[in-house]
Amino acid sequence: MRKLLNTLYITSPDKYLSLDGENIVVLADGKEAARVPMHNLEGIITFGYTGASPALMGYCAKNNISLCFLTRSGRFLAEVTGEVRGNVTLRKTQYRISDDESASAEIARNMIIGKVYNSRWILERATRDHPERVDVGRLKKSSAFLKDILDELRTADTLDRIRGLEGNAASWYFDVFDDLILRNKESFFFRERNRRPPLDNVNALLSFAYTLLAGMASAALSAVGLDPYVGFLHRDRPGRASLALDLMEELRPVMADRFVLAMINKQIVSPGDFIKKENGAVLLTDDARKTVINAWQNKKQEKIKHPFLDEKMEWGLIPHVQAMLLARFLRGDIDAYPPFLWK
Repeated sequence: MRKLLNTLYITSPDKYLSLDGENIVVLADGKEAARVPMHNLEGIITFGYTGASPALMGYCAKNNISLCFLTRSGRFLAEVTGEVRGNVTLRKTQYRISDDESASAEIARNMIIGKVYNSRWILERATRDHPERVDVGRLKKSSAFLKDILDELRTADTLDRIRGLEGNAASWYFDVFDDLILRNKESFFFRERNRRPPLDNVNALLSFAYTLLAGMASAALSAVGLDPYVGFLHRDRPGRASLALDLMEELRPVMADRFVLAMINKQIVSPGDFIKKENGAVLLTDDARKTVINAWQNKKQEKIKHPFLDEKMEWGLIPHVQAMLLARFLRGDIDAYPPFLWK
């Protein structure tokens, strides 16, 4: 259980939530595990299936407190809402900014700054942690170009310019991604990013990890009242969760790419975990998907200090905090959207 920015997160799936006066009571096996005053809460997000009492749901609806239910893996299930919701105003602001490319560029720029910054520090970390196993010169060269792109991004004021710089950064980053793979290079190698379908083992892992991350981002946005399908960098397309894709950009390197590299370098996955279809597509086997999902769930429980909030929290909460910060910016509570900057 953790309280961040007036939102209470119940991360253990076996907790039942009830109401006692003006307090939310968290029960484990019928016994009180925690008690939190309701008067300054704006939202409650719970991961799991145990549920909440009708009295608590009624109190939340009456007092305009968001009560959101997610699965243990972080997939959005449902939200309790009352007659009046601030989310209406929030979403109208989101739609208005999405229709304004100049205003959209301000948010998109910070998200891509986060992505390029995090990509650069993955390369820098590799030169520090494995100087005898990687080509330090190659990684440092790419890192220097990413730094130059960061400087250009800070003054980019159009979506086309931001997309162009992001594309250049991705090219430099993925050009040396193969250098970060330290084991079993015969079966795990990276030549270029390919998808729909992925054509090698590494791209199959990346695509699966990005799918997991996209699901987390979409659930996080829904939980704070934003529309995952209306984005700022990614424009509207039927069936595409554009804002979820926006939000996950800065998190791809640190949450998905690092996870995939760890799965390979720690030999959690092996060549036998993949199958190749007649059309050349490479897919994870059913058992391998279970292995990856289990490792993903474990990774989400690891702790990190959030650079903006300066608080320790689980990795699995990072998309939720970023979604909350985005909502706060749209409401005018903060001056700019602060991307997640890892180091």
